[in-house]
Amino acid sequence: MSYKFLSLSSIVSNINIDPSVGYEGIIEGGKSLDIRGLGEKAEQPAILKTFVGHKIARLYASNGEDDCNIREDDNIGINKWSISTSGKRGCRKNRLSAFDKRNEIVVDNIDRDIVEDVTDFEEEERKEINDEINETDTNNSSSDDSSKEELEEEEEEARIVFLIRKCPSMFILSQIHARILTHLLPLSTVSFLLSKVLSFSALSPLGNFAYARKVFSQIPNPGVFAYNTIIRGGSYTKTPSKEPFYFYKRMLTRAYPTPNTFTIAFVLKACSSIIALEEGQQVHACILRSGYTLSPYVQSSLVNFYAKCEEITLARKVFDEITERNLVSWSAMITGYARVGMVNETFSVFREMQGVGIEPDEVSLVGVISACAMAGALDIGKWIHTYINKRKLDIDLELNTALVNMYAKCGYIEKAKEIFDEMPVKDSKAWSSMIVGLAIHGLAQDALDMFTRMEEAKAKPNHVTFIGVLSACARGGLVSEGKRHWSRMLELGIEPSMEHYGCMVDLLCRGGLVDEAYNFALSTPSPNAVIWRTLLVGYKRNQMLQQAEMVAERLFELEPLNAENYIILSNLYATVSEWEKMSHVRKKMKEKGIKAVPGCTSIEIDGFVHEFVMGDWSHPEAEEIKRILKNVSARIHSTGYEPRVSSVLHYVDDEEKENSLFEHSERLAIAYGLLKTKAPAAIRIVKNLTVCEDCHEVTKIISRVYNREIIVRDRVRFHKFVNGTCSCNDHW
Repeated sequence: MSYKFLSLSSIVSNINIDPSVGYEGIIEGGKSLDIRGLGEKAEQPAILKTFVGHKIARLYASNGEDDCNIREDDNIGINKWSISTSGKRGCRKNRLSAFDKRNEIVVDNIDRDIVEDVTDFEEEERKEINDEINETDTNNSSSDDSSKEELEEEEEEARIVFLIRKCPSMFILSQIHARILTHLLPLSTVSFLLSKVLSFSALSPLGNFAYARKVFSQIPNPGVFAYNTIIRGGSYTKTPSKEPFYFYKRMLTRAYPTPNTFTIAFVLKACSSIIALEEGQQVHACILRSGYTLSPYVQSSLVNFYAKCEEITLARKVFDEITERNLVSWSAMITGYARVGMVNETFSVFREMQGVGIEPDEVSLVGVISACAMAGALDIGKWIHTYINKRKLDIDLELNTALVNMYAKCGYIEKAKEIFDEMPVKDSKAWSSMIVGLAIHGLAQDALDMFTRMEEAKAKPNHVTFIGVLSACARGGLVSEGKRHWSRMLELGIEPSMEHYGCMVDLLCRGGLVDEAYNFALSTPSPNAVIWRTLLVGYKRNQMLQQAEMVAERLFELEPLNAENYIILSNLYATVSEWEKMSHVRKKMKEKGIKAVPGCTSIEIDGFVHEFVMGDWSHPEAEEIKRILKNVSARIHSTGYEPRVSSVLHYVDDEEKENSLFEHSERLAIAYGLLKTKAPAAIRIVKNLTVCEDCHEVTKIISRVYNREIIVRDRVRFHKFVNGTCSCNDHW
């Protein structure tokens, strides 16, 4: 038995249906019909299988078999819920019921940081169906001929909508689009179908936003659903721009249609993706005038917008004004604090969220775990991990990757490797996180072996992957390996960023090839300050004064107010005892009002992160810390320790220099760790600058005389001090 279906251009032609086995329905006098054979006996595109399923469902409906019509079948697919009952006269109310049923099954790929319930986003589509119900009820007295004509139009519309939803490519979509434009269809039907074409081209992973723009321009009097689609799609492009904001302005200028809460949410998301603070604040002003301030979607979107723009004070102000906070708003606030490094505030909001009975989801947990990684707060990170396991929460790819990153950045690289190896699925981000983690721990060969495993697993390396690989080579002194992987990166078509160039310059400088590093820097297209600063550090490390002065002049031209450039040169002058030149640099900084970034070191104790700044004795337990420092000083001097006073960049006597060294922030943090913890617990600290030579030597001695493992994360890498030795082998 075969049935001929109406064709849709060259996409759908004659479809043969095998009636051999399967479910049965009474159609046209009790004929048995089945579509399972199509899937088993013929290699047909999935779109045709599903289309046939829809056709069967429509035939059931047209013969009054509504119960049969709402039957789930893996060959029919789930999209029949919204359209299949339209075949029977008077069944549009059933169509709305089917729409609701579909939404119970389908979870649309909607923006997680804006809404929680997909059915709310589809309110416009629901309204369209309701309007059709009202129109049908009003025209119940229509003749049978008009009903038949209406039925045919509905069938055509249903087929086209269904095919758009199942469209496998933009090429097929363009054919569907052509049919819509070239066939005589009612204006309302054309508008509706074009909105579906727009939705696919703007939002689908297979879509094309340039095509979506053209479709949008063809819709006569586009409604709010069309505007929302084009605005939302604009934030999904590879190169986000202010275009979604301009569409929003167009709505306001034309005064039609009226923006709704989803319009506001989508345009705020678009502004946050490009950090368009001014435009977002204009939207905020419109919100205040329009009365949407009480919408939970709008409030959550505002918190998310200000947080991503790192305007954390404004984000908190909006957050505090929300009377009924949902999971989305809590998560936005948590990730916002984590983004700007306000670690204790991140933990505080997380605890507050738990206190009001809201269970965290993957997004909020990733935010807290990221804060732990930033602060080196291993104990809190462990607690979060235990919480996830006890609650038996789903650990998806993103959450697993965040855990790997957290353990690696908290100095627990063994646990990071354990979690990574147990991950069932690993994407490029996960592989890259593991490679970078191994690199910052100085495990160069392990990082390169991991990269080899990545390639064997057919995972595609990205720019972050090669930052990890090249930095591993630099820290391990593997010059030839670094050059080979540089060539490999180019072979894969990855365009080098300034970070990659910086890694190569660092690699060559550490390998003693400073002149080659300089020539490499010159070959860099428009070398920025990062490249020159890396080269300046290389010259400082090799005490090449003349070359360093030349590079420093370039840096001062590019970044005349960056204190770091002056500090590096000043440090070099102090190292070679050029005190007059050092004083000149300091004077220059003072004249320009440039202040050096103070050394700051943090340590987590009992779930709270304590920060110490060089020479700052404002901590509540300052006197106890001083007592510990005196004890440390006495014990390390008994080992024959001699202070490396060259690390002090002031022209003062050696005694003052030694006193200054003992006020370095990392020593205050280590002293606090000795005060508050006992062996065998490791002391873990995080410093914002590179550890100086004297502090590095002192920490080695402390690890031996106090029999404590001390893990230091500075701005460059990890240092693991055990029994008087460091994992960096004094090479950092």
